[in-house]
Amino acid sequence: MTQTLTVLQARRIALAAQGFTRPRPGRDGEVSARHVARVIQRLGFFQIDSVNVLQRAHYMPLFSRLGAYDVDLLHRASGRAPRRLFEYWAHEAALVDVDLWQAFQFRMESGARMWGGMIRIARDKPEFVEWVLDEVRANGPLTAREIEHDVPRERDSWGWNWSEVKAALEYLFYKGRVTAARRNAAFERVYDLPERVIPRAQLETPALDAPEAHRVLVGHAARALGVGTAQCLRDYFRMEPAPTKAAIDDLVASGELVPTTIAGWRRPAYLHRDAVMPRKVSARALLSPFDPLVFERTRTEQLFDFRYRIEIYVPADKRVHGYYVLPFLLGDRLVARVDLKADRQSSTLLVHGAWAESHAPSHTATELADELRLMARWLGLDTIAPPVKGDLAGELTSALVSRLD
Repeated sequence: MTQTLTVLQARRIALAAQGFTRPRPGRDGEVSARHVARVIQRLGFFQIDSVNVLQRAHYMPLFSRLGAYDVDLLHRASGRAPRRLFEYWAHEAALVDVDLWQAFQFRMESGARMWGGMIRIARDKPEFVEWVLDEVRANGPLTAREIEHDVPRERDSWGWNWSEVKAALEYLFYKGRVTAARRNAAFERVYDLPERVIPRAQLETPALDAPEAHRVLVGHAARALGVGTAQCLRDYFRMEPAPTKAAIDDLVASGELVPTTIAGWRRPAYLHRDAVMPRKVSARALLSPFDPLVFERTRTEQLFDFRYRIEIYVPADKRVHGYYVLPFLLGDRLVARVDLKADRQSSTLLVHGAWAESHAPSHTATELADELRLMARWLGLDTIAPPVKGDLAGELTSALVSRLD
């Protein structure tokens, strides 16, 4: 039997699944490791990105859902025993719920979706790869730079420009033979053996075979999204189409997924059996471009009527909204977007621009000002420089001035 939903119902289901119907714990210092663990369990991973113009991407989903929190809670979860997170290629590079370690063994074993230098180094210099592994085994945890002795670095091709040591480490990392103990101050991976990083319970539990791993990951994606198309479910952990479809069929047969039609959507969708549909959503959050609520752009446009593109790699004179633009969630809609930068030297949150959607309510600027003040406090910034660009700039400037401490 097929379920039928309106877009509004699907949107509220999605927001509930992503944790936006739960009240934030409170003021600074009231967010605990337990709160962090709940978000980890709900989402399954935090995408990592090197851009630090505002705050690195993996810190943002917790702020969006919990408010101001001590980032050391995330450092402890990912960098100290017993770890709650491990680093791996999930959606992209990500801090992943350690409970999914077994589910990612199929990707480690198959090496599917590896690329470039990783493939070449394993094919052309397997003895060198083993030497690098021995270095980590004997002296880890280590960064690539710490074991780059006189290994030649290729500089004649565009792209990552990895040294052979880095390529070997990334191959070993993808295959699960090494893992990341942490990131250092320069945001480099610090590599070590899994047995010195991953909790023993995960290491001693047998890996899942590929079909069962896909069922686990598709089921997790469906629970985290609430409702979504096969493309949504596949994209969450970047899986291949055929095994994802097989997993969806199995989960439909078992009753975990319910075939669903969403009004106006051309593709069929699937509702997780545990999904809840709140009658009202009263959320307020600034979202990272890499937040799982919005990282699948087609889904974002269909659910929220919000066309969103990240413009980091667009030349400055061709950007529509700005370099690092965050959607603003208010109630159950994405109502605005702001181009932000943390100027740490002047201790200022720079709001380069602010734009409202056509459906934004009259109190959007007031609510956005409060959220920006919360973000500034969380980032340890003393002031907010109001926007000069965008159709929301004037109202937001007035709201920020009226709320200065």
